[in-house]
Amino acid sequence: MLDVVETMQKLSGERPVFHSEADFQHALAWQIHLQSPESRIRLEYPLSVDYEELGHLDLMLFEAEREVAFELKYKKAPFFALLQREIFLLRADSAQDIGRYDFLRDVQRLEKTVSERRNAAGYAILLTNDSLYWEPSPRETISDSFRLTEGRKTAGTSSWAAKAGKGTTKGRESPISLKGIYECVWRDYSYIAPGEYVKGSGEFRYLIFTVT
Repeated sequence: MLDVVETMQKLSGERPVFHSEADFQHALAWQIHLQSPESRIRLEYPLSVDYEELGHLDLMLFEAEREVAFELKYKKAPFFALLQREIFLLRADSAQDIGRYDFLRDVQRLEKTVSERRNAAGYAILLTNDSLYWEPSPRETISDSFRLTEGRKTAGTSSWAAKAGKGTTKGRESPISLKGIYECVWRDYSYIAPGEYVKGSGEFRYLIFTVT
């Protein structure tokens, strides 16, 4: 049975930083394949035959006796590095409120997916070098209900504050309703120290919510 924390640790040794979410997705799939060559791993796996309506999962792992669904997020703060002749240039995603909402929506989707399968589990993984995701905020915001601050427990229904603008919530108006209780435990992924060829935020951490 796959140990996702161990997988992330091994992946960090090979790939301390990624160019994009798709790059992270592909690299994680390959690492899973290396650890479990007898299993089948699929990217962009459709949730149903009605693909357009229900969408897809980032990864689906078929083990001997269970299915494991993955949803991945890679949120970036400005960072530049030249590592082993490879250029990494990360531009800020910003909009952390939307990023939090989308991550929790992934968890909600995984809960539904897992509940519809007989022997299944799910993992929502958020990898970022943006400390605003794990550090507490000194001020009230429209997305406080979606916060992923270290040590916070997320459960039940989360909604935007009443003063949230339509520009922010467009396409994300619906509250997030979770059946499980998820504690935010941020783990260290990698640290790339500043130097002549390294600029910006080089501390990468990740959050895993396990859905069973």
